[in-house]
Amino acid sequence: MERYRILPHTADGKFQAYGATLEEAFGNAALAMSSLMWDWSKVEPRGRHFVHVRGIDREQLLVKFLGETIYLFETKQFLLAKVDGLKIHPEFEGFSLEALLGGDTLSDRYELFGDVKAVTYHELKIEECGGFTVQVVVDM
Repeated sequence: MERYRILPHTADGKFQAYGATLEEAFGNAALAMSSLMWDWSKVEPRGRHFVHVRGIDREQLLVKFLGETIYLFETKQFLLAKVDGLKIHPEFEGFSLEALLGGDTLSDRYELFGDVKAVTYHELKIEECGGFTVQVVVDM
């Protein structure tokens, strides 16, 4: 199964990410978004960051999770390489997500070729049909 597909968009970045589970689709969405900025498959996972976010629904949870990866890049120059142990839990007022992100700090070993500024709700979709597909548009 392919992890994600970058889709054409006139001004911003757009992608669909896939997974047998919602967790796998969310993890692949983080890799898809990273692929718009660097080649995550070439980043050595030397460091880790734990993330925990809450959302009132699955869409807000996805936006907040992807926003955390942008935040880590902007504040710590952390380049995502992999997503481990991603778990989504239903809660009384929505959902929570926990994940361990593996990656490395930006250095001259890595090439940047894009800049994602924000995750949007524009055309955001989460679909279940024999697996999960998430669609995201990001502001570049």
